[in-house]
Amino acid sequence: MHKTRGAGNQENTVLFAFRRDCAVALLGRMSAPRPKKENLLLNLVCNIAVPTLVLTKLSDEKYLGPQWGILIALLFPLSYGVYDLVKRRKANLFSIIGIVSVLLTGVLNQLKADVFWFAVKEAAMPTLLGVALLVSMKTKRPLVRELLWNDAVIDTAKVETALAERGQTTEFERRMGRANYGMAASFLLSALLNYGLARYLLKDPPGTPAFNEQLGRMNLLSWPVIVLPTTIVTVWVFWKLMSALTQLSGLTLEEALHSPPPKKETK
Repeated sequence: MHKTRGAGNQENTVLFAFRRDCAVALLGRMSAPRPKKENLLLNLVCNIAVPTLVLTKLSDEKYLGPQWGILIALLFPLSYGVYDLVKRRKANLFSIIGIVSVLLTGVLNQLKADVFWFAVKEAAMPTLLGVALLVSMKTKRPLVRELLWNDAVIDTAKVETALAERGQTTEFERRMGRANYGMAASFLLSALLNYGLARYLLKDPPGTPAFNEQLGRMNLLSWPVIVLPTTIVTVWVFWKLMSALTQLSGLTLEEALHSPPPKKETK
């Protein structure tokens, strides 16, 4: 399961990581070995804290100025996105879209585009993710499996065997399809909230200290306005899928999970 980034749209990076971690936390137990876990604190610092500080406090002419202010604010999420891709050694759609989002913010700022286009860009990123989820349903590996069907935590082989023995494989795939629609809906909700927040906050033209401050406030407010409600939807979708898993497979949640690694005895 994985994530995205962008400097008025950095919440997509944090949102995806936060969604994933909340969903995994619901399982209560973790498995081994797991893929390298993202450093959520570093994510928050690079995608939320530092860009917000630079945009709101350091973009005046007596400090960095509006142009350097936004460029430096964009540099942190962009660098983090590249670092995360290199560290994981695995590119994915969410990371790529996040990095493109950062670059688009920089391009729109350099072009002094109308604030309307910043709002469109904010809505476009989660919309693309939602559309990708829907399109992926026609492929052999729907993206919902990347998001919610984590083989590092869930013993997918055991679950699939149990489903086959009970003749419930088709029904579970149908429930998985529902989960896919639910996840797509959460990204659509994110797009609407992104657009609304951008239109409400962004009033001054790009290239001004006032615009940078508004962009910083939008970045900060994305947590309560966007991340929280869309994460609630994601957790609900994940919990419904786990309920279907136990109901249809006949396994308890503990039986469906990989056993945790044995604790090393301390001498």
